Amino acid sequence: MIDQLYQNVVAKNPNEPEFHQAVKEVFNSLAVVLEKRPIYRKFKILERIAEPERVILFRVTWMDDRGDIQVNKGYRIQMNSAIGPYKGGLRFHPSVNLGILKFLAFEQVFKNSLTTLPMGGGKGGSDFDPKGKSDDEVMRFCQNFFMELFRHVGPDTDVPAGDIGVGGREIGFMYGMYKKLRNEFTGVLTGKGLTYGGSLIRPEATGYGQIYFAQEMLKTRGKSLQGLKCLVSGSGNVSQYCTEKVLQLGGKVLTASDSNGYIYDEEGIDAEKLAFIMDLKNVKRGRIKEYTDKYPKAVYTPVDPKLDYNPLWNHKADCAFPSATQNEINAKDAQNLINNGVFCVSEGANMPTTIDGVDIFLDHKILYGPGKAANAGGVATSGLEMSQNSLRLSWSREEVDQRLQGIMKSIHKAALEASQAFGMPGNYVAGANIAGFLKVADAMIAQGVL
Repeated sequence: MIDQLYQNVVAKNPNEPEFHQAVKEVFNSLAVVLEKRPIYRKFKILERIAEPERVILFRVTWMDDRGDIQVNKGYRIQMNSAIGPYKGGLRFHPSVNLGILKFLAFEQVFKNSLTTLPMGGGKGGSDFDPKGKSDDEVMRFCQNFFMELFRHVGPDTDVPAGDIGVGGREIGFMYGMYKKLRNEFTGVLTGKGLTYGGSLIRPEATGYGQIYFAQEMLKTRGKSLQGLKCLVSGSGNVSQYCTEKVLQLGGKVLTASDSNGYIYDEEGIDAEKLAFIMDLKNVKRGRIKEYTDKYPKAVYTPVDPKLDYNPLWNHKADCAFPSATQNEINAKDAQNLINNGVFCVSEGANMPTTIDGVDIFLDHKILYGPGKAANAGGVATSGLEMSQNSLRLSWSREEVDQRLQGIMKSIHKAALEASQAFGMPGNYVAGANIAGFLKVADAMIAQGVL
């Protein structure tokens, strides 16, 4: 039955492999739920939950610094609003297409459900690449992008946030255009600057939450991060604050990467080295290779497209924190991690492990926190930003961090208990999928056939 439902999704959504992968992974976890609770079959919840409520596609025309007209595609996938307004990031990257955004929006539905906050799932973005563009070019693109999107979003309808290629600069430009067009100051975007409604801890939230989730998993085996060696991919926002929190908790981070290659620092990336990476990436917008110019004992390895594995994941370590992009750990990478002693994997990126890789982690019964649970701290703190905007209040750093830790503990508890209740104890993949699904499915049934 599950296989037939999945094949129907593939047939209706051809040439969208990332979306197919996300649906298959969730559907496989839900087979046992459908057996125990046939009401979900009666109301065709799986068929409905895999179909976006609304897909918005539009043209974005803007002018570069040379005076040439550029044309990009704009998207917003409003996937499911059963438990709250659509919530999910905007991604600006050349790889953006409909299938990738549908996969991200689908994952977002369950992730947002797990946070305990009233948020539906959505995702959007553009094939625009902010790399190499001037601030003025980025501003003109963002303003034109939001001149179309503004009519489809709102604080009680759809609240976008940042994602790959969309940071504080881009959020500011889009928020300014929304405010001008609507003539209202509301919490329509999250990830805003602190001077105009942003929340403390929001930049750190995904990376911090990823480590808080790992902490909870380690506690189930009587362990902590103290003294553990960690592999971290990426060098953007998530990776930076993942590394920062590992250092604060006594762990040792050995790696960082970008799309050109990765560095391995056997001595560990300490606070001073992390500050260098933050300046390199956030201010100078340089490449991670420059780390070895400053710290020559580190080794830089460029990306080799001929390899069928990622050498970053082939070092001796205890923990792995994939924090870059989807499908960065394949089956061979997963086996290399196991062979090198890794027993805890907590995902900061969205779906960074292929299905074959996930199966290897589950077969070896390591502590494996899937992205929809482990990286939910970002959207959880976005939800807290929405709450602060609605209340016209600004909470302290300590209060937001405390709430974030509480949410990540709740997510871990919900996933663990669901895995136990449905006969798969310790399987956080199944537990997260089931716990996230039940809340959304019950809300959909309560609201009728829509």
